[in-house]
Amino acid sequence: MFKEFGITVVAANVAPAVGQTRAIVTLERIIKRYGEPHARFVVMTLADTSNSKGTIDETTLWCVSDVLRAAKKNFPDLIENDTESWFQFWDSIPLGWLEFWCLDLEGIISKRHALAGMCYERLRRRFGDLAIQPDLLDDRRSAAA
Repeated sequence: MFKEFGITVVAANVAPAVGQTRAIVTLERIIKRYGEPHARFVVMTLADTSNSKGTIDETTLWCVSDVLRAAKKNFPDLIENDTESWFQFWDSIPLGWLEFWCLDLEGIISKRHALAGMCYERLRRRFGDLAIQPDLLDDRRSAAA
C-alpha cells in the first residue's frame, strides 16, 4: 500500500527521508484493526499532503488513524463529501513540529495520543464550533469580543 502512494519502505536500521517509512508493521496493525479502506485513507492523507510526507512513522500513522476515526464520528460530511478540505487541513498543520514537541512526553504519556489530541484540537477549531470552550490565552477569543 505504501508503494501505491509513492512511499518507499526502508529497512529498520535506516533513518527514513521524506517520502520514506519503516512503519510497515504499524500499517499492518491499522489494517487488521480498522480495515484496508481506513488504512488506505490514512496513508493517502500522509502521502498526498505536502506538509505531512516528511514524517510517516508509527506515531503519525496512528495519529492520522485516530483523528480520521474522530472526524468520521464528529464531522462525517467532511470525510464523505469534502475530502479536499480534509487534505487542505493536513497541509496546513506543521505535523513534523507537533510530533517533535511530543518527544518531551517520552515515558510519560503516549506520543500517539498527545499528537492526535493536538491535531484534533486544530481540526475542531477549523470545522467545529469555536465557541464551545476557547483557550483563555487564545487570540481568537479577544478578537471576537
